[in-house]
Amino acid sequence: MNYSKVAESIPASPIRDMMVRAAAMENVISFAVGEPDFAPSGQVIEAAKAALDNRDTKYAPGAGITELREIYADYISELTGVHYEVPNVIVTAGGMASLFLSLLSLLDPGDEVLVSAPYFSNYAQMVSMCHGVTIPVDVYEKDDFVLTPEAVKKVLTPRSKVLILNSPCNPTGGVITPDVLKEIAQIAAERDLFVISDEVYSHIIFDGEKCHSIASLPGMAERTLIVDSCSKTFAMTGFRVGFGVGPAHLISLMTKLTEGVYSAGVTFSQRAAIEAFRSGLEHCEQMRQEYEKRRNYIYDALNKIPGISCIKPKGAFYIFANISGTGLSAKEFSDQLLDEVHVAVVPGDNFGSQDGSRYIRISYATSMENIVEGVKRISQFCTKK
Repeated sequence: MNYSKVAESIPASPIRDMMVRAAAMENVISFAVGEPDFAPSGQVIEAAKAALDNRDTKYAPGAGITELREIYADYISELTGVHYEVPNVIVTAGGMASLFLSLLSLLDPGDEVLVSAPYFSNYAQMVSMCHGVTIPVDVYEKDDFVLTPEAVKKVLTPRSKVLILNSPCNPTGGVITPDVLKEIAQIAAERDLFVISDEVYSHIIFDGEKCHSIASLPGMAERTLIVDSCSKTFAMTGFRVGFGVGPAHLISLMTKLTEGVYSAGVTFSQRAAIEAFRSGLEHCEQMRQEYEKRRNYIYDALNKIPGISCIKPKGAFYIFANISGTGLSAKEFSDQLLDEVHVAVVPGDNFGSQDGSRYIRISYATSMENIVEGVKRISQFCTKK
């Protein structure tokens, strides 16, 4: 049997691989998965229960429940300063579905998608599934892992069609500054690039900073899709509620394609999301403050370990640590760390960067108790080397 060459060529998720290996061991401290260790607020849980009790379990509209689209349109309009209405919003089965449907709606075979690297590995997977070509735009530690306009210009070709931005970034925690966004917006306008702005970590930002959306810049709303999700903002990963916000015609295409992918989102999850936007942002701020405490601790602690160094991430809940001083590659370091001291991290070369073998990704979306113990084990491992 000849199976799809595209499907055969896509590598398995390295994050899932590490999770599976760690699950087979006892007493593992896992820094591998990017999932909040918090639970949704009590109001969100009660809203989901109420929807189930009310037998609100039928198909939702393909673009999502209208009430949720209305609430989200108001929310994102206030957040960005761009006026969005219901036709500009689609509710999707998590942020991943929004990304996939948008790429499916935008790409023809061979179209190039520029992605800041290191990047969330699912981006390249989805581009391949949509018969596009991923073009990494390497960013570096010396630039705080932030995309530079010069790097974008270097990789542009006549086939360049889409630019994916992710700020705050998974896996680096980098945040794109307003000045850089303005320059990138100018490039997008001049070269007719469509921008997919993955803003799922927009509420997890530190040191009093604020996130800025490229969609808010003049002329960019009509060439930008904002991807968002309840997963990180409200700790609702299992509810699978995401959003796409952009030009009405793109939203209509995504809605049409939804029917052939998953038909509709989960109805009672959307009812819970409505409550999250009504009452959950205070809960979100409490989580953000805790993430900032964890970031400060793990940043200071890692920089005291021989062979490891890192810059302080400005958002999300990841730290991209440089382990080149240990003399090991990222994969060697990660494999030995798991086998010898039962700490799971993700090798940096799984995130599309040519420089990635010098780094590991650590998620601090886990308890402070786990972080203290995990860093202690990492220190013991590196000291023995």
